[in-house]
Order: sequence, then structure tokens, then C-alpha cells
Amino acid sequence: MLQIHPLHLRTDAQMNPIPSDAATPVVSNFYDRFPYPGDPLQDGPPPGYNWRWCHESVQAAVHGAVLSPADEAAPLRILDAGCGTGVSTDYLCHLNPGAEVLAVDISAGALEIARERLRRSGGADQVRELRQEQRSLLDLSGEGPFDYINSVGVLHHLSEPLAGLKALASVLADGGLIHLFLYADGGRWEIHRTQRALLGLGAGNGAEGLRLGRELFQVLPEGNRLRQNHEQRWLIDTAADSNFADMYLHPQETSYDLTRLFSLIEAAGLQFAGFSNPSVWDLSRLLSGELLERAQSLSQRDQWRLVEDLDPDISHFEFFVASGSVQAERWEEDAALLQATGRRQPCLWGWPSSSLLGPDLEPITLSESELALLEAVERQPKTCLAELGLGSETVSVARALWARRLLLLEACST
Repeated sequence: MLQIHPLHLRTDAQMNPIPSDAATPVVSNFYDRFPYPGDPLQDGPPPGYNWRWCHESVQAAVHGAVLSPADEAAPLRILDAGCGTGVSTDYLCHLNPGAEVLAVDISAGALEIARERLRRSGGADQVRELRQEQRSLLDLSGEGPFDYINSVGVLHHLSEPLAGLKALASVLADGGLIHLFLYADGGRWEIHRTQRALLGLGAGNGAEGLRLGRELFQVLPEGNRLRQNHEQRWLIDTAADSNFADMYLHPQETSYDLTRLFSLIEAAGLQFAGFSNPSVWDLSRLLSGELLERAQSLSQRDQWRLVEDLDPDISHFEFFVASGSVQAERWEEDAALLQATGRRQPCLWGWPSSSLLGPDLEPITLSESELALLEAVERQPKTCLAELGLGSETVSVARALWARRLLLLEACST
């Protein structure tokens, strides 16, 4: 039975607490003026999907397998830390049915929209419990532990991001994962200069700043690098006023390079568990021949730093962290693979069909045997692959589907 918990009644001291972060009141007021993200409300489920908000898909990406919960009866617990207008919360509810979800944000204006979004989309009806509360991610004492924490585009707006990451780590369950999104120095070169220009012009971060910011891109010469970058990369993304303001007028922002990013993670006592956009960090998209061979002899982190140096368009880091080291299952032994249970990747667009879109919205064509295996695991859930009756091709087909992240595997309990 769904339970929606409104803000609890609090004492005066609780309703007007001393902010845990100096930036909190300024940032809260900013998002009250410009609730972010500016995605429109809709009736019914959100369009498409994002596998990074589906816990099973995330586990499979990080661990190579879906992990069996210690308590099968316990619901999945999810924290959306800095939920804004509820776009992420909506997907988290629809992609993790039966979960318990806590969504927090410091902006009352953004939360008002978030509550309406979840009401209209039916997202609240998909989960066991949904709470949407106005509070800082720095003030989560008594909550958790959470199996999955989503905090996208939030920590870099704190005056002390490390304090925020430590706060999230403190409510993370053993074996849990956090998905983070933080700004990158390199791909925000033009954005940073635009921000400084508007600050120098005294534009402010209200309606006047919005007007002057949009006017700036109209009056700069057509060949100006800042104008070109905006028109070629960000024009559509910033069509909504709240999105434009978030990019160019935000009063508190930090960005990173990879070295400082890894230092931040380690200082919080967490372990880097992989990028959630791994194709961006694949050197083969940038190099070939001898240069690629030389690059591949470097350590993994040095390869990533080389990508960072060679691709100045990387404007953010999106990645997972864990409380301990992560050892990914590679399914190299046929016997172990055959004894695993399988389930179809939930984030497929167009299923059931042999022609569909994959987890990253890439075109996918399934062979007859691949389609048959995915259909079989849907018909016979919790059945070991060896018992599906698909013959000698089962191992090769399953391994190929797993490598494409179309089949999620879980080791059988012993």
C-alpha cells in the first residue's frame, strides 16, 4: 500500500535550522527562482528511460552481475539526494518498482513541482513508499542505510563538496552504490568565461541576469568562441529559462579534473567503481595504430587522463562509487555461467522485438537465438540458464548478450 509522507511538523528551531553549508540559503533561493531541471510535466510514465536510475542495471554494469540481497524480503532503499523538480525521482520510481524512495532537495519551489510531477506521472504508485522532503543532503541523520544513492549535479553546488560526499557515504549501505555527476574543468572553459563576464557586468542571478545573459549571446560576434560554443552545444539544453540560469548564472559552482576528482573520492573514504558513460573513456574513439598501442600500455587511470587531455569537450564526470573495492564478475567459466539465472535488461526500447534500442539508446539487432534466450528468461524467471532447454548454443549466446548488457546475470544461491 502506497504511503506518501508529507513534510513532518517541526519546531521553530527545526523549521529554521542553521544551514549545514554556507551556500545552502543562496542556492536554495536561486532554485526557488529557477526550479531545475525545467523538464515539462506529463501525465503517465516519463519518456524513455535512463539505465543509470535502474538499480539492477547499475549493479550489472558495476559488478558484472545482479547481487542477491542479504534479505530477500527487505525492499530496495533509494535516496535521491538533490532531486530538484523530480525528473530523476520519477525515473527512479518507475524503474525500481516496490522500492522505498526518499527524495530531498533544499528548494521548496523545486519540490512543489516534483510532488506534482510524481502525482501526475503515477511514479508514486510504483513504489512501496515515497517521501519528498525539503532538507539538505548534509542533514540526513537517522536515515538510511540506502542501497542506491543518486546525486546528479548536486555536490558541485556545495561550498564544501567533500562534506557532502562524506554525508552520502555515511548513509550508504554495505555493498551499496552512489551515482554522481560533477562538472569537469575542460569542457566548461567557455561556460566559466561566460559566467565571469556576466558577474563582471553585474547581471546578478535573477530575472535581469537571465535577460542579459540571453542578450549577450545575441550581441557577441558570430565568430566569437563563447557564442559558437553556446549555439552549437548548449542552445537546446538551455531553451528553458531555469536550465539557462543553472548553466550561466549559478551563484555557487565547483568543477574538477580527474586528479582532483579521484582525490575527492578517496578523501571521502569511498572507492571509484567505474564511469557510467564508459564509451567516452575508450581511447579507441580518439586514437589508432601505434599511438593507441602506446596509450594502452599505460595504467588505467593514466589512460583516462590521456582521454581527458585529448578531448576538451568533456564537460562533466558521471560515475559510480562504492564503500569498498569492487571486483567485477567476468563469467569466464562456462559452468558458472550455465548455473546463473538471467533476466532481460529492463532498459530496452521497443521490446519485445529483434530490432530495438539498447541501454544507451543504441540500435540493437537480435539474432533468432538471442531473442529466444531473452524470451526464455522472461518466461522462466529464477531458472538457471542450463535448464532453459536452449541447447548447446546457450553459453555463447548468453555471453554475447551479457557483453552487450542486454542480459543481466545473477549467480545461483548455494
